[in-house]
Amino acid sequence: MKNAPVSEPESEPVPVSEPVSEPVPVSEPESEPESEPVPVSEPESKPESEPESEPVPVSEPESEPESEPESESKPEGVASRIARQTLARRAPDYTGEVQQFLDAGREVMGRCGTRSRPRVADIVAEAGLSNDAFYRHFASKDALVLAILEDGAERLTSYLAHQMEKESTPQGRLRRWVEGVLSQAADPDIAAATLAVLWNAGDLGHSMAAPPPATNATLTTLLIEPVAELGSPDPSLDASLIAHAIIGRLSDHLWQGDRPTRAETDHLVAFCVAAVSGSGEPRRYSAPGT
Repeated sequence: MKNAPVSEPESEPVPVSEPVSEPVPVSEPESEPESEPVPVSEPESKPESEPESEPVPVSEPESEPESEPESESKPEGVASRIARQTLARRAPDYTGEVQQFLDAGREVMGRCGTRSRPRVADIVAEAGLSNDAFYRHFASKDALVLAILEDGAERLTSYLAHQMEKESTPQGRLRRWVEGVLSQAADPDIAAATLAVLWNAGDLGHSMAAPPPATNATLTTLLIEPVAELGSPDPSLDASLIAHAIIGRLSDHLWQGDRPTRAETDHLVAFCVAAVSGSGEPRRYSAPGT
């Protein structure tokens, strides 16, 4: 009887072993933190992949400012195009008006000579146009005088170029240039008209001896090539010096009212050729009898 109850407590450890097996679920939460690094590594890979994909949209806004100026310039392009079309339609009329004023200015100044300076009203009446037309192209009478000087220089340049093309040697082309410039004083009518324009340009600080730089440059350009062929060490400078010397001599003839002689032309040509065809060393002047 006593042995039976003693054996019953020995069988109770069986349920005790069951709680011992409970650590199994405890081990599961331990394995869960081990699996958590997986999502942790995912956000780490996201920032690495995101900056790599960001340059694509970044390059897109860079192209937008390039298109914006084009869209902003479109209204200006349309306006300028319409303005050019309008001017193109009126260009023949405007060109004709300007030429009428240039011719009328030369004519009126030639009649007045060096006695009096014409008024704008006189030039407008000679051209047969209106004051509005005059001031549409010229800010003042002085602006017209400068335009007449430039127009005369262009005409003379065209004439000289044509004459120089007839020669095959640099000496021949230089002679044609000198003869062409001095011919402005050979014809009395041309000389009087040229002098009248220069006299009106005197108020602007210009004269035949000191014309506007742009006017002198067009004439000087024709001399650079023949001067270089003659052996000048500085063709541009020597061409400018020759132009100033010959134009200054023309001014003397216009104011004195005489004409250049053949002997003078020959001497000037020989002087210019000798000045540029040497070695470039300055020449010592020897007085007669020394």
